Amino acid sequence: MQPEVQALIARSNRLGADPTTTNYAGGNTSAKGSDTDPVTGGPVELLWVKGSGGDLGTLTPSGLAALRLDRLRALVDVYPGVEREDEMVAAFDYCLHGRGGAAPSIDTAMHALVDAAHVDHLHPDAGIAIAAAADGPELTKEIFGDRVLWVGWRRPGFQLGLDIAAVARANPQAIGVILGGHGVTAWGASADECERHSLEIIRSAQAFLDERGRAEPFGPVVSGYEPLPADERRSRAAALFPVLRGLASTDRPQVGHFTDSDVVLDFVAREKHPALAALGTSCPDHFLRTKVRPMVLDLPPSAPLDDVTTRLRELHASYRDDYRAYYERHAGPDSPPMRGADPAVVLVPGVGMFSFGPDKQTARVAGEFYVNAVNVMRGAESVSRYAPIDEAEKFRIEYWALEEAKLQRRPKPKPLATRIAFVTGGGSGIGRAIAHRLAAEGACVVVADRDAQAAAAVAAQIGTTDVAVAVTADVSDGAAVAAALRAAVLAFGGVDLVVNNAGLSLSKSLLETTEADWDVQHDVMAKGSFLVSREAVRVLLAQGMGGDIVYISSKNSLFAGPNNVAYGAAKADQAHQVRLLAAELGGHGIRVNGVNPDGVVRGSGIFAGGWGARRAAVYGVPEEKLGEFYAQRTLLKREVLPEHVANAVFVLTGGELSHTTGLHVPVDAGVAAAFLR
Repeated sequence: MQPEVQALIARSNRLGADPTTTNYAGGNTSAKGSDTDPVTGGPVELLWVKGSGGDLGTLTPSGLAALRLDRLRALVDVYPGVEREDEMVAAFDYCLHGRGGAAPSIDTAMHALVDAAHVDHLHPDAGIAIAAAADGPELTKEIFGDRVLWVGWRRPGFQLGLDIAAVARANPQAIGVILGGHGVTAWGASADECERHSLEIIRSAQAFLDERGRAEPFGPVVSGYEPLPADERRSRAAALFPVLRGLASTDRPQVGHFTDSDVVLDFVAREKHPALAALGTSCPDHFLRTKVRPMVLDLPPSAPLDDVTTRLRELHASYRDDYRAYYERHAGPDSPPMRGADPAVVLVPGVGMFSFGPDKQTARVAGEFYVNAVNVMRGAESVSRYAPIDEAEKFRIEYWALEEAKLQRRPKPKPLATRIAFVTGGGSGIGRAIAHRLAAEGACVVVADRDAQAAAAVAAQIGTTDVAVAVTADVSDGAAVAAALRAAVLAFGGVDLVVNNAGLSLSKSLLETTEADWDVQHDVMAKGSFLVSREAVRVLLAQGMGGDIVYISSKNSLFAGPNNVAYGAAKADQAHQVRLLAAELGGHGIRVNGVNPDGVVRGSGIFAGGWGARRAAVYGVPEEKLGEFYAQRTLLKREVLPEHVANAVFVLTGGELSHTTGLHVPVDAGVAAAFLR
């Protein structure tokens, strides 16, 4: 790897690690250097620049685009003008050096045309605060003198690259520029010098805001809009989140993220927050993630929950009307179709911020960007007046053909994308297999288990908290179940797919079965499934998005095996719950189905806990041969494994059986005595 590339990656990762320096996937960095041309054997000047859609904090060499500088600079001679500057992005492909690497971004021209070996383009909160201030040019002069210059708003593209390059040439003393309504660009002769200049600009801007800024730029706290206590706040959030998720999913399903940071809670408590929120965000990266403005609840946190829900529905209808009008005001014949009129960010005084996206990461990042936007507003209002770019320019960015092309390049969503699954007994055996399979098919998964360590291990195996979280729950305890569902809602915004899998078994004859034996099995499986379904349905109905409930029952719900009265009766209870709930909930679009496995020996928590030894004794076979014994008594002569049950759960919920409810699917390799009649 060339030393320039090594230094570029290290610098990028450092800059990208601080969200106040630049936000996720925002900004770009570059380095110029030379390599050997494999065709001529001679040296060739190259530009390495962060590619489209990459993230500085996690940038690797594969995320760079490598381009020939001579060809990039030659594009100046064929540039057709600002009205056709989008054509230049396609021209970058003819400047690439070799194969592989990332696609060049719209900002490539900025990095190529500025005559410096290293260039940083960043979106720091402090820098954008100056860039979005009503008197930004004057503030820039006051803070930096002629060391950093002002460049007025221009949509990112080839012309902006020309503008910055011209400023740099005319001002050899300058280390960078403030880009109106956008961010900062800095340059240097070395990677270290470029990074120093970037940080000098950011720190100088922040120091100015700290020293000169007004103490309460958002105005006084509105009486009654103060943050609720933490526990009350999160309880309120859990009650509102499914309603908000359902509203935000009117056009297409969304996953949610909740933020109750001090930055957000202070903003929504202040007098000026409604007017500032209505102005929208400024930096293009911000409003591409957050839409032009958030939806803001105009009731205090003390308002009755029913009143809040009613008001949110009214505000949502108004938001959709306003967004549609915004689109129609600015759309032209060549504009992409409207992508959806639902809010990406909802602000609730006293409670926090709810953000939405097609996956958890996108929802989380949208919230992070709005926190950046709040910081920008605070900075601008503290020394001047927040004045973002006008609405028409925002529309040009949001519905830019280049952005639309980027969206179209996204991979096709997986079958369970946007769906939030809650799996009980997810810490081992069948539950673990189900959790892994649903996550592999695109679902966000909540792994619920009374064994907190086991649940956490499975969630960690699946991935980050953007795809899986663990909750501790004894399903026989109604309060614990309610708390687990609240945790699921706060993690992802709601629940769509519930798997009642938690179970245990004690193999005893009728006379050996104690009341405690009977009670514990019915508490976990019959009562536990009822409690989980009841709490989940509260969420499903609040969302209004339909959903799936799947019971992992057993062939023993139909098959009368020996020494099995408590377990078999509890499984029969679960099986009939499927039919009862399918009949009750179908009108709400909630489908309820079951899976009837045969004995799953390998990988099973139940069998490992003593059930296997007892069943082996009943049938007179060694415990290690029990799986083979079960297989030989089936029609297919195959052993049932946890992943086979997980497959059935996916088939029932993956979309192909959209008109099926009240069904029990046998996963028993063919047990004739358990055939459904």
